[in-house]
Amino acid sequence: MAVHPELADVLAAMHERPNFFDDLAATRRNFEATMDRLPLDTSRVEIENLEIEGPDGNLVPISVYRPKGVADVLPAVLHLHGGSFAFGRSRPGADRTAIAIAEQVGAVAVSVDYRLAPEHRYPAGMEDCYAALEWIAENAGDLRVDPERIAVTGKSAGGGLTAALALLSRDRGGPAIAYQSMYIPTVDHRHDTESARAITDRRFLNDTDMTQTYAHYLPQPVADAVPVYASPAHATDLSGLPSAFVLVCDLDPLRDEALDYARRLMDSGTPVTVCNVPGAWHMFELSAPDSALARDTQRKWLGELRVALDR
Repeated sequence: MAVHPELADVLAAMHERPNFFDDLAATRRNFEATMDRLPLDTSRVEIENLEIEGPDGNLVPISVYRPKGVADVLPAVLHLHGGSFAFGRSRPGADRTAIAIAEQVGAVAVSVDYRLAPEHRYPAGMEDCYAALEWIAENAGDLRVDPERIAVTGKSAGGGLTAALALLSRDRGGPAIAYQSMYIPTVDHRHDTESARAITDRRFLNDTDMTQTYAHYLPQPVADAVPVYASPAHATDLSGLPSAFVLVCDLDPLRDEALDYARRLMDSGTPVTVCNVPGAWHMFELSAPDSALARDTQRKWLGELRVALDR
């Protein structure tokens, strides 16, 4: 593999890991422990932890992050966490990505702890995210956000949910989404691409992980026609969707499905910015958080989001 020079020693020190779903409880614990070891600075944001009504009478925990001391009307960014639709939650008020969005984009960031698979299969988590989107739009005045500048973003499974919400809100006539930002997104349950076949290294996300992801996420038995909101690459009509940013990594099995989705968005007339991180694997920044490549990647992603909402 053509590994980025800055990441070569990091990858060499990594060991093969079990599939996420071999012991999901352990995966969840290990992810939480990894997050807890990373620095957390909340000094520059105001944080409010809430519960909103979900689609099934459930309560959906959300956290609202606002740049401290800023009273102006700001754009809003709904942040959807990754984790194969099955893990990846942060502690209330401790979503590092949402904090970075609030600080570096200058936006009110809302993170949502949607219901997780396999306890809650599709469409539960997606509908929780949609409820959070509606809540932002309905409470724009109280949140002091501009209802015409609401963006949605997410990494990995959160990127797939971002694509799904753009389609769903268009089809339901729901809140207008100004921008969809998809970071290494999961958009195709078929997982039948050249990158999926070629990138099989067991030290990071691989083909087995993705097969198991959808086995745990989709309703069982899997229907012949998987809903487009569960696998956005199935959508035949990509017209009328918000402008998009799509970030991929060279050594990510999701690379080609995300690039294909970006190209189809372009073909539909949607403005799209595509960024490839050379020689990097899926979520490499968790293994090399202090690398220049990780910092540059975050600056690029958040910079594009800031420019898109700065009007």
